[in-house]
Amino acid sequence: MTEASRSPSIRVGYDRWALVYDHDANPLSALEEPFVRGAIGDVRELAVLDLGCGTGRHALWLAAAGAVVTAIDFSEGMLTEARRKPGAAAVRFLRHDLHEPLPFRDGAFHMVVSGLVLEHLRDLAGFFGEVRRILRSGGQAVVSAMHPAMFLRGSQARFTDPASGEVVQPGSFPHQLGDFVMAAVRAGLHMEGIGEHAPDAQFAGQYPRAEKYVGWPMLVVLRMRA
Repeated sequence: MTEASRSPSIRVGYDRWALVYDHDANPLSALEEPFVRGAIGDVRELAVLDLGCGTGRHALWLAAAGAVVTAIDFSEGMLTEARRKPGAAAVRFLRHDLHEPLPFRDGAFHMVVSGLVLEHLRDLAGFFGEVRRILRSGGQAVVSAMHPAMFLRGSQARFTDPASGEVVQPGSFPHQLGDFVMAAVRAGLHMEGIGEHAPDAQFAGQYPRAEKYVGWPMLVVLRMRA
């Protein structure tokens, strides 16, 4: 199946997920956010691009922290939810499919952030190549993903449609950690850090769906420099 034919099913899944995305106590996004924030650091007056912004969970705090934020996603449902949140007027939200070249000039951004998107992309080389292209020299990229080890447990992005009770899987590709790293390095990005993170018992107490993954890597966060 080609990437072009795969993309619409993923988009439809995320359009449906948008209605409950912020309210379904997803343990992966909860685990991810503090690690991504810690990796990003000070963003005041930086031009930041959020790739696959979803409902704006990173874009909005980045803008509140003083960044000039552009945020893109291919799901109009997700963007609709993002645009109605407090602080959304400070973010430039655009609809764009990450399977296509980014509509920005070379070196347009100081920083790229992408949260939990990689499992939905077949072409990692194209993604990281575009990240490198639109980053200025010395710019930083922070990219998180579901840890590939989760696929060994039969887990991938999914949600329960509250209207029908249907469990929906938008579509995922089982990349390995080495696939992420080598695609980034081959694109010309310098790898500064690779964080692999598992939930502990305290976290599972707050997010019961994580209980079966205590001690098991759920998340990877890549820190890179152009």
